[in-house]
Amino acid sequence: MATIFNDNNVNYALKKSPIPEFAWHTSERLAEIAGSKHLVFDLRSLDPGKYSFPYHFHRNAEELFVVLSGKALLRTPEGITELGEGDIAFFEMGPTGAHQLFNNTDQPFKYLDIRTNQGIDVVEYPDSGKINILPEQEVYQTEDRVDYYKGEDQVSDKWK
Repeated sequence: MATIFNDNNVNYALKKSPIPEFAWHTSERLAEIAGSKHLVFDLRSLDPGKYSFPYHFHRNAEELFVVLSGKALLRTPEGITELGEGDIAFFEMGPTGAHQLFNNTDQPFKYLDIRTNQGIDVVEYPDSGKINILPEQEVYQTEDRVDYYKGEDQVSDKWK
């Protein structure tokens, strides 16, 4: 059965952060409503002067933006590009897929955000040196990275 979403039947919720420049409107649970098993997707609207999520990339998810209306600037490792109605932007897994949006216009920027869902994802934020384990939303500083065997010495003592 087809499930059809549009501005007439989707409710948007404003997502704010403690940093006022990060704010967007997002649809709620569209993939769940549609019964999707492998895709996560949301309709999003970015107000003028606002940034999307902090600059990031996914280690275990691909992401695709389909621009529905408006214009915004897209930041990637290659630089800044303007996106407009009808554009499709694909972000592969890993550092080369890093991205962030900024609405530098006076009109809302609306887009469909589609992501693969493999269960657990690790999102890395190059600007702030953090990682986020999804879906649990566990955020850590990457500077706290330790050697794999740290604290594993004297293993035989633990078997006594």
